[in-house]
Amino acid sequence: MRSIVTVMGIDRTGIIAKVSDCLYRHGVNVLDINQTIMQNIFTMIMLVELESDGADAMLLQDLEKIGKEIGVDIRMQNEDIFNSMHRI
Repeated sequence: MRSIVTVMGIDRTGIIAKVSDCLYRHGVNVLDINQTIMQNIFTMIMLVELESDGADAMLLQDLEKIGKEIGVDIRMQNEDIFNSMHRI
């Protein structure tokens, strides 16, 4: 299953490392990534592929925990739902 992971918050050292490490530990493959910093606001969008077809509850919990630890908002959404919501 392919999903979109978004990360947004005040820039600080280690955001990419912590998110990437979490994804790695859950066997998630990063297919594409785009990140930028706009006036100290960090934004990152990742297209990822999960091993299972269902959203992994432990992965979601771990991403939420990391987000709270480092002060960023991390969300994960199925690619099809993301595309439907953002279609013009």
